[in-house]
Amino acid sequence: MTTSPFDSYRPPDGSVRKRRRRRGGSGRGPGPARNWLNRDGGGTREAPAVPDAEFSSYYGRSVIKPVPWDEKIGAYLFLGGVAAGSGLIATGAAVTGRETLRRNSRLTAMTTVALSGAALVADLGRPERFLNMLRTVKLTSPMSVGTWILSAYATFAGVTTASELVRLVSPSRPDASGSPSRPDASGGEILGHRARGVAMTDDLLRAADRLLTRLDAPASVGQALLAPPLAAYTAVLLSDTVTPVWFEARRQLPFVFVGSAAMASAGLQLVLTPTAQTGPARRLAVLGAATDLIAMRQFEEHLAEWDLDEPIHTGEAGAKLAAAQVLTVAGGLGSLLAGRSRVVAVASGLALATASALTRFGIVEAGIESAKDPKYTVGPQKRRLQERREAGKVHDSTVTVR
Repeated sequence: MTTSPFDSYRPPDGSVRKRRRRRGGSGRGPGPARNWLNRDGGGTREAPAVPDAEFSSYYGRSVIKPVPWDEKIGAYLFLGGVAAGSGLIATGAAVTGRETLRRNSRLTAMTTVALSGAALVADLGRPERFLNMLRTVKLTSPMSVGTWILSAYATFAGVTTASELVRLVSPSRPDASGSPSRPDASGGEILGHRARGVAMTDDLLRAADRLLTRLDAPASVGQALLAPPLAAYTAVLLSDTVTPVWFEARRQLPFVFVGSAAMASAGLQLVLTPTAQTGPARRLAVLGAATDLIAMRQFEEHLAEWDLDEPIHTGEAGAKLAAAQVLTVAGGLGSLLAGRSRVVAVASGLALATASALTRFGIVEAGIESAKDPKYTVGPQKRRLQERREAGKVHDSTVTVR
């Protein structure tokens, strides 16, 4: 048997056995409380390397799984809102005869709805996943209904955009002076000098122009009718999850998204269109900014009532939402007081569009942060359970919506 200098610290074996017999079977008695530091039996066996586990929460883990979304979903929400508002502006401009505003807003609607769909497909990973959602219509699924709304809106936007593009190049359409944009191939004296391919192209353009002229008005109406649900369905999509911030704000979130879409789309038209034709866009920008401010105020108050307002006031999400509020006020006042100042209109439009983007990204990030902390999930459930107990309702689920 080998020995070492540390053996002098080890108590004799007989004393350990005597102490065990003296304490009895329970192991309880006078003396210092047993803990993880002295539970090694006085040095006779190996001590544990970690302390005893103490339950303080759901093992420090989130009760629900946060959605694995990144900036592509924020872009999808923002671009979809811009597309919706732009379609509404385009229809109004077509009715009131504002050709430049109609053309710019139609092109904006088509571009943004295409980019919104591309962002969604990029998040899904493969295009066929988006197509699979179109195989059936499930009215109880916001994702299924939203996919159909997005696709139908894109179809109408494609028709109005094609009509606008053909209008720009058609030889029979009058230009700004009232003359045909190009000489008529059937009666112009330059017909004999025109190549056969050019004449065929002109014939195709005329045929497309006649067809799209008939489809233009119905497509504009369809675009206007689908604009409000396109702007709001993404809010329903977020609220249909178990993410605490989104779920508890399910009644305020659609108003936030609709106001945000209105001010973003109107703001872009203040940037792209001369001020002589942006009167309706300025009014929509002011209305959208006011709606966004009121809805965000109610959104914050409701979350504060449920002790869920911390994620929207702290971190990156809180910084983005705070900056969005400042830009919304500045852009709204600028749109209201700018008059026909081109510089102020452009600055106001950029401020409103940026505020809308920050609002969408901030709400997405705040929701994901709320899903990571168990207290945001358990707290509202305990409160609902307590309310049911006080109301005499028992035997129901603690998570059932009131």
